[in-house]
Amino acid sequence: MSDNVFKRILVGVDDSEDSLLALKYAIHTSKEDHSELIIASVLESDDMNVFQALDKDYVHGERKELEDHILKYKKLALDAGVEHVTAVVDEGEPGETIIKKLIPALQPDLLVIGSESRSGIKRHFGSQAAYMAKYADISVMIFR
Repeated sequence: MSDNVFKRILVGVDDSEDSLLALKYAIHTSKEDHSELIIASVLESDDMNVFQALDKDYVHGERKELEDHILKYKKLALDAGVEHVTAVVDEGEPGETIIKKLIPALQPDLLVIGSESRSGIKRHFGSQAAYMAKYADISVMIFR
């Protein structure tokens, strides 16, 4: 029987400094404990104006950019020695998407997120940290 507490770790990323600290921790812990690592980011439609949201090419381009970016994080984890890494991109409100959709579907043991988010074009997880900590039915680690 394995001694590690967490078998599947979900880390939410958005490029903020806190989020990158969370990713670094999740990579280290996954490697050391031979845990599965799931790296997730959420494309927020709230960041788009109505014309951008209706433009399928714009939304597709934003999603493609985010998918390409998260694959770099997946490669970073694999290069660090994590055995099992999955990258996930979804759309919606980050906190609700993580709590109501990704956690039930992916069944992680631990959620790792940053407390602060970067504004502008970057995705926002930090502003949702308190919501996720309150409503997650799994352990949550928040980085500053």
